[in-house]
Amino acid sequence: VGKLIQTGSGQSNLKRVTLELGGKSPNIILGDVDLDYAVEQAHFGLFFNMGQCCCAGSRTFVEDSIYDEFVARSAERAKKRTVGDPFDLNNEQGPQVDDEQLGKILSLIDTGKKQGARLVAGGARHGDKGYFIQPTVFADVKDSMTIAREEIFGPVQQILRFKSLDEIIERANDTPYGLAAAVFTKDIDKAFYLVQGVRAGTVWVNTYNILGSQAPFGGYKMSGIGRENGSYGLENYTEVKSVIVKIPQKNS
Repeated sequence: VGKLIQTGSGQSNLKRVTLELGGKSPNIILGDVDLDYAVEQAHFGLFFNMGQCCCAGSRTFVEDSIYDEFVARSAERAKKRTVGDPFDLNNEQGPQVDDEQLGKILSLIDTGKKQGARLVAGGARHGDKGYFIQPTVFADVKDSMTIAREEIFGPVQQILRFKSLDEIIERANDTPYGLAAAVFTKDIDKAFYLVQGVRAGTVWVNTYNILGSQAPFGGYKMSGIGRENGSYGLENYTEVKSVIVKIPQKNS
């Protein structure tokens, strides 16, 4: 859709447009984290708004030393997530936006199973009415799998294993998208090493999906062009004008 909008701009009056086109955001969990906190933040970063969030942390990369425990706790957390009427404050998750999106998500879940990802939670429709999906978690996901490359836009968490910082930078950037990313670690040097290496418009450290009106928001690569918020956001709504005036010179 974004490509069509930009094409339409070029074919009409060449109006400037800003585009935020979604992503496949990496959420990088290092081995020194508070595990309970990291699991909960990763859960929130993916399942917020039924996974229908452009900057969802849909590729959860976990360091090898804590991978198995992280997967177990993430599956346990997903199974406890309450699904149902969104107007009931006791429920954490409501329905997907429509039947088409429901079908797309379920199809991608089936693709994940067929391609060898290990299903550890959910994986099916919730109930037989409405557009509800069970909170779903896949482990042993490979970078080449469809669920690791396409934006699912639903409550499906993919957990991938990594061993080194340079490896994870390369893998995190192996995507046409670059909207957001996150790093969880107690080591500030490692955090900023990763922040510098990951190509994304927003990178959170030890938190997820926190936005502010003063912080520019937008994407790298196919996640869009332009920024909203902050002084950079104003540039999209203003024009620069240079004014050059010849004035009489004063003789000194």
